[in-house]
Amino acid sequence: MFKLSIIVPVYNEENTIKTVLLKLLSVPLLPGISREIIVVNDCSTDNTEANILALTNSPEGKGIEYFKHEKNRGKGAALRTGIASATGDYILVHDADFEYDPREIVLLLEPVVEGHADVVYGSRFIGGRAHRILFFWHTIGNKFLTFLSNMFSDMNLTDMETCYKLFRADILKNINLVENRFGFEPEVTAKLGRVKNIRIYEVGISYYGRTYDEGKKINWKDGFRAIWCILKYGLLRRD
Repeated sequence: MFKLSIIVPVYNEENTIKTVLLKLLSVPLLPGISREIIVVNDCSTDNTEANILALTNSPEGKGIEYFKHEKNRGKGAALRTGIASATGDYILVHDADFEYDPREIVLLLEPVVEGHADVVYGSRFIGGRAHRILFFWHTIGNKFLTFLSNMFSDMNLTDMETCYKLFRADILKNINLVENRFGFEPEVTAKLGRVKNIRIYEVGISYYGRTYDEGKKINWKDGFRAIWCILKYGLLRRD
């Protein structure tokens, strides 16, 4: 039916990257959907690269394309590298940790396969799936950023900051993306909102969040950058 490109940006995830990639290779997709996995190592300083190469050089790692940044440039830059290299009809973003469940990729695929959607966001704030209880102010911050984003995009998303996003490849490849870090989320959302006749859906997903001791990287500075990105690409409509 079509090919799915799964982009995995990774920075210092030596403890999880191999297991995540094996799950992405083996998780059942819907009938007629093939996959490619594009891993972009954003200049990790731990054993992430060694673990990736050990997998890609083994028979069980077939289907993984590996790219490396020589300098750390940020998640947004890693995603641009992956998007440019993707050959699938649809592109999915998946983190290199276990905050999201690879088995739920099919939830995002269903509105596409049924002919309803061009883009699907996996929302951590709707539905009855498992959601780890962590940081109160992170939740408030996420909901505020989503509210602010919705004001300028005229959407009614519940989770703009979610990692789990599925895009029709031709739409995503034609968007000029420039943010290097976590500003990717508000930037791509604002620019998707300008695409004529685009069909955006949300589905509820589970969320197994991490603490900072467990490797979480986004911080309050990224929150302020997200506000600037919402104003820049939403209110001011900068390209």
